[in-house]
Amino acid sequence: MTYRFIDTHCHFDFPPFTGDEARSLRRAAESGVGKIIVPATESSRFAGVLRLAEQHEPVYAALGLHPIVIEQHTDACLASLESLLASRPEKLVAVGEIGLDLYREDPQFAKQQTLLDEQLKLAKRFDLPVILHSRRTHDKLALHLKRHNLPRTGVVHGFSGSLQQAERFIDLGYKIGVGGTITYPRASKTRNVIARLPLSALLLETDAPDMPLNGFQGTPNRPEQAARVFTTLCELRPEPPQIIANTLISNTEALFAGL
Repeated sequence: MTYRFIDTHCHFDFPPFTGDEARSLRRAAESGVGKIIVPATESSRFAGVLRLAEQHEPVYAALGLHPIVIEQHTDACLASLESLLASRPEKLVAVGEIGLDLYREDPQFAKQQTLLDEQLKLAKRFDLPVILHSRRTHDKLALHLKRHNLPRTGVVHGFSGSLQQAERFIDLGYKIGVGGTITYPRASKTRNVIARLPLSALLLETDAPDMPLNGFQGTPNRPEQAARVFTTLCELRPEPPQIIANTLISNTEALFAGL
């Protein structure tokens, strides 16, 4: 049986999808993935992400400034984001990918936090949810989210923290993104957390072409792999697969208006 999925996080504006969008979307659809949210990472990619959403019915856009390329972001980039959000493109469904990251050397963390705060203000002003990146920063991110108190909240994508950290995000009204990490048997902490969280708090994602699934290391991840993430999720959860599939869809549509 083929279930219906929404990939809530796919960088479809990067290779190997560039120039192969139509075939890639057909492959995704054959696995049940009927809609894909594409978060931008920097201002130079905004136009391309919006164009993908305009040209391809299954694709929806999110615009944001990613902390992993913090040195790329200027005041002009933030102004560009504000201007585009104000123009409210038809298939823009979120501000993202934004967040915090302490993984890389010289993270420029003060600048990261300032940029995050400014983008959270924009999301609140334009009544959009946020797609959040967080590496080694869950507790710090939660403090920022609590302070800004967004009415539309958002999703913490690619979550791999503790149960307590996940529950704190959920208490603040945020969803937890479930991706390929759970397909690795050694990722026992994340698998246990995802098994124990309320199903109402979960969203499905791939982070393609990043975060390849177990057994697919060394090859670009793809949106159709959402189906394999779902299969693993069903192995971890007590609910019947149809209930899980339906709940993931309803969670996603409730968070991202216009899907």
